[in-house]
Amino acid sequence: MNTYGGYGAGGPGMSGPMQGAQGGGSVGPNEHETVGAYALGILDDAEATAFEAHLATCEWCAQQLDELAGMEPMLAALADLPGAGTPSIGESLSARPSPRLAEKLVDEVAERRAQKRRRGMYMVAAAAALIVGGPLVSVAATGGDDSGGGNVPLQASSPAKAAFDGMPDRVTATDPKTKVSATVAMEEKPHGTDAVLELKGVKGPEKCSLIAVGKNGERETLSNWSVPNWGYGLPDAKTEQAKNPLYVQGGAAFTPNEIDHFEIMTFDGELLAEVDV
Repeated sequence: MNTYGGYGAGGPGMSGPMQGAQGGGSVGPNEHETVGAYALGILDDAEATAFEAHLATCEWCAQQLDELAGMEPMLAALADLPGAGTPSIGESLSARPSPRLAEKLVDEVAERRAQKRRRGMYMVAAAAALIVGGPLVSVAATGGDDSGGGNVPLQASSPAKAAFDGMPDRVTATDPKTKVSATVAMEEKPHGTDAVLELKGVKGPEKCSLIAVGKNGERETLSNWSVPNWGYGLPDAKTEQAKNPLYVQGGAAFTPNEIDHFEIMTFDGELLAEVDV
């Protein structure tokens, strides 16, 4: 005989005991009467497994389980009280467990609620970490002033734009054929040359390279990048993102006085602009 049958029928908010087939008699003690104990989580593993197999095919038990969902909040409320539950709460239960079992149920529900709160705090902390850490790794490579539209992401956070502004040694040129304008800012370093390219008037989609050509004829690629469909540095563009120039940073083994000129080339070999040093 199932020792938890008393929790299955009656009680506030429940539909009452299941009626039998068309004969109309009530079903005797069986799996149907275990739904209450299952809802409270007081079945052992074997009993819970057996009931779950029955629940998968029993619409009545599924309905009763939904109605018993309010038991856990009530037990959680009892867990917050300094003493036992009030008489009105206790008297509303048609079948009450023993004091020891009731205390166990209250403790289990309280612990479950505490675990849910801890999980919620962990998720909030993780979200906060992403919010704080996100700007450090998501920087824009487009420039422009701070008055640009909302389509321009993190302009002030572009390290290439900041480096460009800090380099006073610059050379510039505009190709008469492609109308692409390029300005290269340079700074000598122990390893050679740091350079930042400001590119305007380039249309996409395209893949490009910044190449330093030495006075000895050697060529070094400083950086590669993709130009999206909307392009960069286009004054007549409809969006601020396309109106702003592109900033690309790279480095070469050449020292500045060893560089003859810079080339902005497409991957297909088209020369977009050449900047003499």
